[in-house]
Amino acid sequence: MPDDSLLPAGAPGPRRQHILLVTGLSGAGKTTALRVLEDLGWEAIDNFPIRLLVRLIGPPWQDNQRTPLAIGFDSRTRGFDPADVIERVKGLTQRDDLVVTTLFLDCNSAELERRYNETRRRHPMALERPVRTGIQAERELLEPLRRWADAVLDTSAFTSNDLQQAVRAQFGHSAPQDMAVIVSSFGFARGTPPLADLVFDMRFLDNPHWVPELREQTGLDAPVGDHIRQDPAFDLAFEQIRTLLGTLLPRYRAQGKAYVNIAFGCTGGRHRSVFTAERMAQALRELGFSPTVLHRNLGSRAADEIEGPQA
Repeated sequence: MPDDSLLPAGAPGPRRQHILLVTGLSGAGKTTALRVLEDLGWEAIDNFPIRLLVRLIGPPWQDNQRTPLAIGFDSRTRGFDPADVIERVKGLTQRDDLVVTTLFLDCNSAELERRYNETRRRHPMALERPVRTGIQAERELLEPLRRWADAVLDTSAFTSNDLQQAVRAQFGHSAPQDMAVIVSSFGFARGTPPLADLVFDMRFLDNPHWVPELREQTGLDAPVGDHIRQDPAFDLAFEQIRTLLGTLLPRYRAQGKAYVNIAFGCTGGRHRSVFTAERMAQALRELGFSPTVLHRNLGSRAADEIEGPQA
């Protein structure tokens, strides 16, 4: 690492380069993910032999202005060997000039088979045999990588647009100088966010959905916020969560974590989670962070059958 004392006064210090390794099952969405990353400003390279990655990156601290790099590879990549990949990437993670993350794109076999049959493409491991057999063979081959990956994204229920949104939410804020913080809201009735690092369940709070004049409003509306704050449990729980995040986030940053996704959930994702996410984002700004706020289910239809029985 270069001697900081040799830098001119006021000059920015060395920046760690972000390396994102994107792999997974054929048909799970690697090409789409890399395309989105490229749109976000990453330098994206597909089917790149991992054995050449060190040569591509160059020696430590070679360049102070290095672009985030996304590398795609899978069973079709020349010389592919999961055990060898893991050992080589372990070596890269020891370098203090790099932040290396591995993303594995997964998908259930039935959905992969449907996608291949729909597009009439041949599976790379089933050129002369049924698609189902090739999918199973590839799954067994890649299982060590799946277990070892930092993040696993299951795209079974995703449309192409869903996958693009997930990648943008998780990797669209890759400023090398600092850790990206995402604060999001969601509805448990519509599934838990697949890439959330920390999930807080706000369903213990009184549900504004069952107040007729609040039902069609959201957590962005003042009357809904007033109603939630009246719950005796809100202030205590909010302060405890804020204190926890005030402890965790600086430690995550010190460890070189590139991003943290903090998700608040309620039943439908329109009232309690939205209000809490907005309030927490403001609290984190006061602590010196710059969170991005995302509301996944804000535009969803209010429905009694989703909200469950009235308390």
